[in-house]
Amino acid sequence: MTNNRHESLGLSDDYVLEMYETMLLARKIDERMWLLNRAGKIPFVISCQGQEAAQVGASMALDHEKDYVLPYYRDMGVVLAFGMTARDLMLSGFAKAEDPNSGGRQMPGHFGQKKNRIVTGSSPVTTQVPHAVGIALAGKMEGKDLVTFTTFGEGSSNQGDFHEGINFASVHKLPVIFMCENNKYAISVPISKQLACEKVSDRAVGYGIPGVTVDGNDPLAVYEAVKNAADRGRRGEGPTLVETISYRLTPHSSDDDDRAYREREEVEEAKKKDSILTFAKYLREVNVLTEEKEKEIQERVAELVDEATEYAESAPYPDSQELYTHVYGE
Repeated sequence: MTNNRHESLGLSDDYVLEMYETMLLARKIDERMWLLNRAGKIPFVISCQGQEAAQVGASMALDHEKDYVLPYYRDMGVVLAFGMTARDLMLSGFAKAEDPNSGGRQMPGHFGQKKNRIVTGSSPVTTQVPHAVGIALAGKMEGKDLVTFTTFGEGSSNQGDFHEGINFASVHKLPVIFMCENNKYAISVPISKQLACEKVSDRAVGYGIPGVTVDGNDPLAVYEAVKNAADRGRRGEGPTLVETISYRLTPHSSDDDDRAYREREEVEEAKKKDSILTFAKYLREVNVLTEEKEKEIQERVAELVDEATEYAESAPYPDSQELYTHVYGE
């Protein structure tokens, strides 16, 4: 009898199937975007491949009616879990007028959608961290029951914004979850050249808060860590630093050639731990993902991706008259 881990976390079969489907949808949108980019149809891709389990596992531990999320550029799994659609993401990839993130103004990966409490990110890395702290402070001042959740890569944990944000949140006991998606590379710089400590979570002790490192290929482990962090924040006990360990399966972006800084064998080895495969294997072992269910999910996801691509490709571009809207005062 396989250990039924999701039940021990209080999660239903339907909930973990939704988790798996969201992870798969993120992967399939991402794969389609690479094809579109190589075909010269969309300008840029910054990929979530290899990090879906961390993104979706974490997001599904939060309250989508109350909590705010401040994602970083790879977080396709996070924004899908919070209510963005495949169509929304494709509109952004094609830079169309209906793109909910920026009306076709920003490069892909700059997520923002007010109705789903996804707070707009910007190009300089880590700027979302102090913003998450500010929203948590405002929520606390207004007596609201909300937690803010912000993500960043391990390279970001060396930026001033990270240290200033986490320090302020710790001093003021703010309900912030800082989640570092450690994918081993800050563009081309390996983790060994980024940190002298063993883990990013080791830094939590300097701020007097808990730090935890979990397997980023295991959505249930991430769910549990983030759920505990959210509960702690809601009880007024302050922030938590969560580190998820995974591996970036693609180049840094569609403009990067990762062969210059990492061996092919290393990438192939990492693919064996791909969460899309390992989580599906777990779900089969506990008889939640039947052949029939799997076929149904795959067909639904393929249909969504096709529909989103078709819709976005034929949707209108923004009118040139809109160029200065929200840029200069009227």
